[in-house]
Amino acid sequence: MNVLAAPDPDFMQEEEITLFSDSVSKWIDEHAPPEKVQSWIADSSVPRSLWNDAGEAGLLGLSMPEADGGFGGDYRHEVVLMRQLGWKGADHFGISLHNAIVMPYVWHYGTEEQKARWLPRLVSGELVGAIAMTEPGAGSDLQGVKTTAIRQGDHYVVNGSKTFITNGQLANFIIVVAKTDPAEGAKGTSLIVVETDGLAGFERGRNLHKIGMEANDTSELFFNDVKVPVENVIGGGEGQGFVQLMQQLPQERLNIAIQGVAAAERGLQETLAYVKERKAFGKRVIDFQNTQFKLAEVKTKLTVAKVFCDWCIGLHLKGQLDAATASMAKYWVTDIQGETIDEMLQLHGGYGYMTEYPIAQLYKDARVQRIYGGTNEIMKLLIARTL
Repeated sequence: MNVLAAPDPDFMQEEEITLFSDSVSKWIDEHAPPEKVQSWIADSSVPRSLWNDAGEAGLLGLSMPEADGGFGGDYRHEVVLMRQLGWKGADHFGISLHNAIVMPYVWHYGTEEQKARWLPRLVSGELVGAIAMTEPGAGSDLQGVKTTAIRQGDHYVVNGSKTFITNGQLANFIIVVAKTDPAEGAKGTSLIVVETDGLAGFERGRNLHKIGMEANDTSELFFNDVKVPVENVIGGGEGQGFVQLMQQLPQERLNIAIQGVAAAERGLQETLAYVKERKAFGKRVIDFQNTQFKLAEVKTKLTVAKVFCDWCIGLHLKGQLDAATASMAKYWVTDIQGETIDEMLQLHGGYGYMTEYPIAQLYKDARVQRIYGGTNEIMKLLIARTL
């Protein structure tokens, strides 16, 4: 998409990355055209078969090494996928959470046995991933998690509930944030993999109805004396979970920023097409100075957002993206996303409020960006600690 003035950095213009982007674009056109996306929204979920299709196409495990069953790429391939999904309006498919949030926990911290057991099945689509952090009484405050996993012999017994879990209706591979030693607070937190197929005591609650992102299944999950093998603790030992979360959250927050820019770029493209076609008072809406000024502001803000994200991607590829910088990207870009999409909806007039116009869906979808992955208020707290 070339609606913005800023070219991609050199590391995103390498031939292999460009060819991969073209192939992802074609796959989305085939498997997630607008009419299918609308059916997903109506069903409040993507079809389970889409995960297998993505696995067959090599789109799962993009940044996982080939030796571990993955695609053998790096974070740039995840960026390409996120951007293409956003540009084409198919970003309700929770593939990037599976790829760039769930799988890295296994690859970075899993034992060799865990990698061999789980990564190939995550890459094929046999397993659909989710991460269960949020609870009814604990959102951004991960130290307040109440779910417990108490060891009894060769297994843990997991008890608790989670909510707002993305991919929650379809996931059968869930990384659960739990207290293995409740007396130790954050130091007693562990990440435990729950494979849900046929598992006694595991229950899915309702598929939660949301303002936006309706096709991305989001659920309550309940764990009632769920028995999980001891070898399912990521890393092979207790008490490592909080550190693991803190090390991986910067990538999650950068993901959200990248997705925010892509969605807003689509909004700008859709808005430009509309104001060049729509007429009022005898001339095109684009010909009014107010329209030109508003869109000039939008293009400027989104160009700055893209350049900032590209810089953060470069840092991340070098292993230099810190928590504060990722927090800056997450909070600022998502604020800009909401602000610019609101302005663009206004330029549509009454039609912008109609769900048949893409800008209406973009408006609904943008709101959650300032909430999940850590609220923007929490992002500001993290940044403030560096002052």
